[in-house]
Amino acid sequence: MFSWIANVWRIPELRHRLLFTAMILALYRLGCWIPAPGVDPDQIERYLDSQGGTILSLLNIFSGGALSQFALFALGIMPYVTASIILQLLTVVVPRLEQLQKEGEAGYAKINQYTRYLTVVLAALQALGYSYLFNRQGALPLSAGRIVLIVVSLTAATTMLMWMGELITKRGIGNGISLLIFASILAQLPGGIRAWWNGGPTERLFLPIIALAIIVAVVFVQEGQRRIPIQYARRQVGRRMTSGGSTYMPLRVNMAGVIPIIFAAAIMAFPPTIAQFFPTSQGFINAHFTPSSLLYILLQAFLIVVFTFFYTAVQFNPVDQADNLRKHGGYIPGIRPGPPTAQYLDRVLTRLTLPGSLWLALVATIPSIAVAYGGFSANTAAAFGGTSILIVCGVALDTMRQMESQMMMRHYEGFLR
Repeated sequence: MFSWIANVWRIPELRHRLLFTAMILALYRLGCWIPAPGVDPDQIERYLDSQGGTILSLLNIFSGGALSQFALFALGIMPYVTASIILQLLTVVVPRLEQLQKEGEAGYAKINQYTRYLTVVLAALQALGYSYLFNRQGALPLSAGRIVLIVVSLTAATTMLMWMGELITKRGIGNGISLLIFASILAQLPGGIRAWWNGGPTERLFLPIIALAIIVAVVFVQEGQRRIPIQYARRQVGRRMTSGGSTYMPLRVNMAGVIPIIFAAAIMAFPPTIAQFFPTSQGFINAHFTPSSLLYILLQAFLIVVFTFFYTAVQFNPVDQADNLRKHGGYIPGIRPGPPTAQYLDRVLTRLTLPGSLWLALVATIPSIAVAYGGFSANTAAAFGGTSILIVCGVALDTMRQMESQMMMRHYEGFLR
């Protein structure tokens, strides 16, 4: 292990990329502690401490605790993630976006430009919504000038954060947006360790075992894939004959990633958030929509399964894949090109998605089960929950793969076995 660390540091380009990534992440964490203009962080933090189980607690995790300070980076990178998901879903129903997606690099650049514009709009609306909510709860006195100042500051900070993420992708190591979320989740780790240490004997004993089991399961499932063999026939291109070859199409068990969990958690957090504006409904909501209630756990698991199938269908279209294979002279051995290939891919994908969705539902509901039936504290379950571990492990694996490829290009021995 120490030998490959020395090899990484010995390569000048890789060393510069690592230092650049660390510098950007340090600047991001600094911005999470600088309050927005005209904000009293103590009042905001006291209000958010009483809002466990709402969508605010979820967003606070993804902002690295910046929302509890109402800091410059209080919105985090989530407006950009939301905009990316919206554009990705719209490509299915908007012909113009679908055409751009098929145009290659130029089309993707145009979609990326639309994503940035939508990010600015979502950031401004989210900043305005936060300001109104905190003002309504008496945590933030507002005037017209202060609203404009807060909205402009938070929107500009989110745009800067989007730019910082793209800089990491271009000049650093790993995917910049993913690493920013990775840093946000890790920022909650000290609080989770403190809550675990102050917990009961059952929590102290079983939490490390459960966390280790989740990490092993996440790595095992995230790396799991079904490799479908692809054979390419010999064909003539111009005056020369191209030789056929064989390869495979990898279909992951968890192709949707963590997106279904985020969708389901956001939907499940809406009822408690909306109930704050309707005091008469708070009794029912508090009884049935707390993370430790059985109805909440079952409904969240059901939504995760549904969103997993939906998002996987958006990402992978068997008809398009079969059409692309036929255009390039490829086929699956034993399967006729065209519609039979599409039906075969759809059948395999369904069989993979079902266990993947059930696994995602189990991972996401482990914190709620631990709080309801294991006597764990909510802070410990949130910090070491399945969603957080899933994101952290996924980003860590992707970053290690990039470092591995950089080292292998320079004839160093890698560290992934």
